[in-house]
Amino acid sequence: MDQIQQLLRVSKRQYGHPPSGVWAAPGRVNLIGEHTDYNDGFVMPFALAERTLVAATPRPEETWTVYSTNVDEQVGFGAEELVPGMQGWQAYVAGVVWALREAGHPVAGAELTISSTVPVGAGLSSSAALECAVLTALVDLYRLEVPLLERAVLARRCENEFVGAPTGLMDQAASTLCTENNALFLDCRTHAYQQVPLDLDAAGLELLVIDTRTPHTHVDGEYAERRGTCERAAAVLDVPALRDVEDLGEALKQLPDELMRKRVRHVVTENERVLQAKAILADDTLPVTERFARLGPLLDASHTSMRDDFEITVPTVDLAVETARSAGAIGARMTGGGFGGCIIALVPRETAGKVAAEVADAFDRAGFRAPTHFVARPSAGAGAVALN
Repeated sequence: MDQIQQLLRVSKRQYGHPPSGVWAAPGRVNLIGEHTDYNDGFVMPFALAERTLVAATPRPEETWTVYSTNVDEQVGFGAEELVPGMQGWQAYVAGVVWALREAGHPVAGAELTISSTVPVGAGLSSSAALECAVLTALVDLYRLEVPLLERAVLARRCENEFVGAPTGLMDQAASTLCTENNALFLDCRTHAYQQVPLDLDAAGLELLVIDTRTPHTHVDGEYAERRGTCERAAAVLDVPALRDVEDLGEALKQLPDELMRKRVRHVVTENERVLQAKAILADDTLPVTERFARLGPLLDASHTSMRDDFEITVPTVDLAVETARSAGAIGARMTGGGFGGCIIALVPRETAGKVAAEVADAFDRAGFRAPTHFVARPSAGAGAVALN
């Protein structure tokens, strides 16, 4: 039984009737551009085929009941409980209701059933997938006029202000705005975006995602510390954000300590790498194989910068990247907020299994927990699911 049919069956069991519909939103892989989003910079994620589904039915009273098949738990909350700081996984659902209502969109109650294939704690944005799936369902159920970009902004407000995770817009934008076979170039200051071709098949490549199974969370001191350091550095340099640094060498001379210099160097050079990656992938004068050949070194440089300057990698992640490269990847890097999670590796077609096996062997020799893997396919963003 596939994910949709299983969800329909569970939803009917929980509530005694079929749902009004089913909506989906994907997780994402960030191709390049890490910790640049909250610095008003540039990112380039793409949506995954792995997604969160929400079966939903409206109800007139202002109460919401949510059942998750992943944790086998049902919770409920009323309008009076829509207060930032709510604990538990249901906060990501309640926060969406709160954000919509705070923005003036009339949202009454609902019965919701949730199922997700997006790995949790792997840096693939399972929280944004949940937020965007719930938001898309409520927008359709209550026939709200909410443009796609505004949906991403509201979902981020849920995560920032209701849940308390200091993330940028990238995750929610990817889950909402991405299109099939493209990456999404996003300017995190202006919110301008562009679809950038990511035709892996034409290049004879696969994008391997290896989950190191080293869990992380964004609601922690390390992420907040990096963001705070970036904000303090921008203040020292008297710029609105690190995106505005024009002369990196001169900026580094003005900073008071080596730690701050390292953080700034990562953000400024990572922004440059994103812009280079966009230009390369969008250059239709280059053969597609050449575009990816030029992309590979940018992925490698991104990982080195995250490891040495932003200091957000961990031994499992570094070992996975190094092993993937030695096994034939043309580029590899950690993806996500750091301190665990997944790596991505561009590999020749049909070699993903071999590369993943070599990483698993290296993990075994090092005494690490066995990793998991899958091949990522650039997919479409959130929307209703056809049930026939």
